[in-house]
Amino acid sequence: MGEMLSGFEASAWVGFGAPRSTPADIVNNLNREINAALAEPKMKVRIAELGATAAVMSPTEADKFVLDEIESGRR
Repeated sequence: MGEMLSGFEASAWVGFGAPRSTPADIVNNLNREINAALAEPKMKVRIAELGATAAVMSPTEADKFVLDEIESGRR
């Protein structure tokens, strides 16, 4: 697409979410366990084989990332 449309850029991301009412200790526990799984060597290799990169984030960083993505889609 980039050859046909100058400046075209596409990306995709996947994340885990929970209802807003989920207690912080549960969110933090899930975040810790998911980040630990993403740090496993076999997981890193498999993610790379799929052509992806894992971004390890805190719940606050993930919230900001999603809000930034929404905002960038509005431009």
